[in-house]
Amino acid sequence: MTSCGCLVLEKVEDHGGEAAGRGRGRLAQGGGGGGGGCGSCAGEWRSRSETMFPIYVMGSSRASSAAAARGIVDAAGDPIWEAVKSEAKSEAEKEPILSSFLYASVLSHDCLERALSFVLANRLEDPTLLATQLIDIFNDVMMNNKDIRRSIRLDAQAFKDRDPACAQYSWALLYLKGYHSVQSYRIAHVLWNQGRKVLALALQSRISEVFAVDIHPAARIGEGILLDHGTGLVIGETAIVGNWVSLMQGVTLGGTGKENGDRHPKIGQGALLGAGATILGNINVGEGAMIAAGSLVLKDVPPHSMAVGNPAKVVGYKDKEDPSLTMKHDARRDYFEHVAVSFSDDKANGTHGPEAPQLYFLVAFGPL
Repeated sequence: MTSCGCLVLEKVEDHGGEAAGRGRGRLAQGGGGGGGGCGSCAGEWRSRSETMFPIYVMGSSRASSAAAARGIVDAAGDPIWEAVKSEAKSEAEKEPILSSFLYASVLSHDCLERALSFVLANRLEDPTLLATQLIDIFNDVMMNNKDIRRSIRLDAQAFKDRDPACAQYSWALLYLKGYHSVQSYRIAHVLWNQGRKVLALALQSRISEVFAVDIHPAARIGEGILLDHGTGLVIGETAIVGNWVSLMQGVTLGGTGKENGDRHPKIGQGALLGAGATILGNINVGEGAMIAAGSLVLKDVPPHSMAVGNPAKVVGYKDKEDPSLTMKHDARRDYFEHVAVSFSDDKANGTHGPEAPQLYFLVAFGPL
């Protein structure tokens, strides 16, 4: 920590005691954190913010795993929290009818963690699980867990940068249930690992009821996550989701039956899972892969590839950008060229199957 109390970045090799790696079941595990800057350094905020979140600089290509795995330690300032407060003040002036709501949810709190605890507790309360009780639990978890404090900020940055419907950080905090559900999961995950499994399962049930998102508290989810819309998303107990992943509504990371043990998918960092994609079993979706909307994935998907269909087949490769950051769901010209060339070669060799032209049609035009 510098003497002026500014933000300090450090490389994190292991978040929350869970190993990071590239093999099956060893994808990066994320958490939460703080961040900031002091008054004397306000003029340097823009360049420092790019250092804080290097992977989110718009228009950048794929960042390395080392650059992505940065920890934000406690500091006197917090640029995302300052932005949230400024936005809330502005919105209260524009919409006086919301001034009490914005004061209670944001302006009355001294940090992002306490504001988020208030918002989540009031969303998840029921007649027997009171908001005041939940606020105490949520505050205790977040204020004492540096990983979560980092992740709630990196997730907010992910929503702001990748979701065109999220124009402000405060919108993620106050209104977007995808953000609410993943932060509620993070709290339940900490409680699960602390041995408070009954409380974690009670929270999972309530999260599912309120947000229509069902994430088992034992699942391991990285940081910089976007749950766009979130409705209908299901993530099973032994699933692992790496850093910087974007998941659309209706995604299922499930098992294939009643087997025990490690039975759910492993999603590599930078992957994009399209709406309604179903990925079943203990299989790997590689780093930077894209699963097209509505696809059923039953086998491993290579890194930086695009898988389409039911059952899903690999139809192309892309090395330069992570689809989770660009949020480009469409099959572009390079994918069409790959399929066309492959089909032409197979036809010349007499090895193509009857599904090849059908697959090309599906990629180009979608199912009928």
